[in-house]
Amino acid sequence: MGKKESFSISGGALLGKIKELVHEGNVSRITINDKSGKELMSFPLSVGLLGVILAPVFAAVGTLAALVTECTITVEREDDDDTEKGVEPVN
Repeated sequence: MGKKESFSISGGALLGKIKELVHEGNVSRITINDKSGKELMSFPLSVGLLGVILAPVFAAVGTLAALVTECTITVEREDDDDTEKGVEPVN
């Protein structure tokens, strides 16, 4: 199970933040909710997704950004360290 992080953002900054999160590489899922908490969009990210595959997602996020003034992004990140899962590294 990954870590979850949520933060509020304006609609105008939404697309830039989504692109930034995608480029970080350790994000497994992004969910966008409106200010009342209703889920507007959710999409998984897997290692190796190409820009061509993400282009429609970015287009949809851009359209959504034009429609909302404020939203919340919830980011699920992959665990970077096996010790967080209680697994000891093998030497």
